[in-house]
Amino acid sequence: MSIQITGAGSFIPANEITNEDFAQHHFLSDDGTTLPHTNDIVIGKFKDITGISSRRYADDNILSSDMAFFASQKAIENAGIDPETIDYIILAHNFGDVRKGAIQSDSVPSLASRVKQKLGIKNPKCVAYDILFGCPGWVEGMIQAYAFIKAGMAKKCLVIGAETLSRVVDLHDRDSMIYADGAGATIVELTSDENSGILAHESATFAYEEAGFLYFGNSYNKDLDPDVRYIKMYGRKIYEFALNQVPKAMKECVDKSGIAINDIKKVLIHQANEKMDEAIINRFYKLYGQNPPENIMPMSIHKLGNSSVATVPTLFDLLTSGRLEGQQLHKGEVIIFASVGAGMNVNAIVYRY
Repeated sequence: MSIQITGAGSFIPANEITNEDFAQHHFLSDDGTTLPHTNDIVIGKFKDITGISSRRYADDNILSSDMAFFASQKAIENAGIDPETIDYIILAHNFGDVRKGAIQSDSVPSLASRVKQKLGIKNPKCVAYDILFGCPGWVEGMIQAYAFIKAGMAKKCLVIGAETLSRVVDLHDRDSMIYADGAGATIVELTSDENSGILAHESATFAYEEAGFLYFGNSYNKDLDPDVRYIKMYGRKIYEFALNQVPKAMKECVDKSGIAINDIKKVLIHQANEKMDEAIINRFYKLYGQNPPENIMPMSIHKLGNSSVATVPTLFDLLTSGRLEGQQLHKGEVIIFASVGAGMNVNAIVYRY
């Protein structure tokens, strides 16, 4: 018996926002002064560092729970299961349902309960709840599903990551160009297939000095309402933290799994920042005295941006459905899921496909 992903689905909003769409934005420094460079230079530097040329935003009438529902439908169909047989719905997000133009998030009832209702599941034994774990939320949800199934508390779980970051960004902050919307979902089941499934996992929270690296803060525009908050980050601190801690978590996970480093075929890492992700992969392989193999790290950030908890499950769905150019995953191959985000949290899973 093994605990494996039997279905995957994602929802990628149709609205493509290119870097050029930010050309008329009034970008400010954190002290409220205008940036010393023109927008074309700001945007060019942003592209060089993050790799992002476009991102997707949800339609005005679409909420995070809607996108979670759409992705879940696809995952359920892909798995070929009856939704009534799902024991747990675990939905990772960070900001709840934020309506376009609103200044409050809505998380009551939980987004997981809303998805359960939209799916039409009547079974009260299907337990639905949300988790807040920063960008690593979907990976952590997978770990929780694995624990439930391993403990005999469940046989089938739906794990979702969904976010509409476009509605919590400060348009005067150049970091707003990083963020995107989307959702990804997976069905995790106990199966009789001994040759695939979750082999090991690792999680950690670094909060003593690091908790405030990502936070909710005021707009850089001092004329705006000081009681409205937006997602903010200390980019350099996050970069250094991720570079130090994520490779260690990945190595601990691989060593725990008993899988040789040369048997890892793909690393599906949170799509946060191209340069940061590349640095993490390089540091990870250096821990084994190696250089990363070619094509080891599939990427979606260039066109889809950073959709937080949705990036890893969306990437997995794109990879396994053959929608990532130049990337393939074959039955029996071993991959790593890894993520880093607010908390500060890091986690990893070694998985045989």
